[in-house]
Amino acid sequence: MKNTDHSHLAEFVQNGHEESFQVIAKRWYPAIYRFAYSYFGNRDDASEIAQKTLIKVHQNIRSLKKAESFKSWIYRIANNLCLDELKRAGRRKSEPLSLIPKVLQLSESTPVTDVEAKELNLLIRQALNQLPEEIRTVVILKQFEEMTFNEISDVLKIPDGTAKTRMYKGLNQLGSILKQWNIETDYLNND
Repeated sequence: MKNTDHSHLAEFVQNGHEESFQVIAKRWYPAIYRFAYSYFGNRDDASEIAQKTLIKVHQNIRSLKKAESFKSWIYRIANNLCLDELKRAGRRKSEPLSLIPKVLQLSESTPVTDVEAKELNLLIRQALNQLPEEIRTVVILKQFEEMTFNEISDVLKIPDGTAKTRMYKGLNQLGSILKQWNIETDYLNND
């Protein structure tokens, strides 16, 4: 969905058109669920965060000053709720999404390559869990949500350069962790 579609829907809701919020909820629930799942690896937690995000969006959409910044605004709400839940529960993220679909390109799928991909997927999840929160969040937003660095900086309220640096550090740290485990890291890149 184009950013202008988000902004038009947000404007409609701000002007009292409640049916537009139903469209927002239907379109954004899967993306926010996927984002929250990358933090927790737990469907219940992801569903709860997605629902809480949409509730906060509904409650606060009239305070959104620029409707064109809706995408970064909704991700910022979701990110803050995830961080709050982590603090409240006093736990680390357990099973973040795998980097495999974005960074590993298998030329041919066979039973052997499928097993290898699953094993590598598990190791990357474990390595991703070892990254500091602020770096892991940038990697998740870039790799899974396919955000630009400008969008990431808007979500996290950090400069573009900081987002780029965190992504670079994240990929380097992932590569270092995997190399310590004697795992080839040629598929990790900074594209």
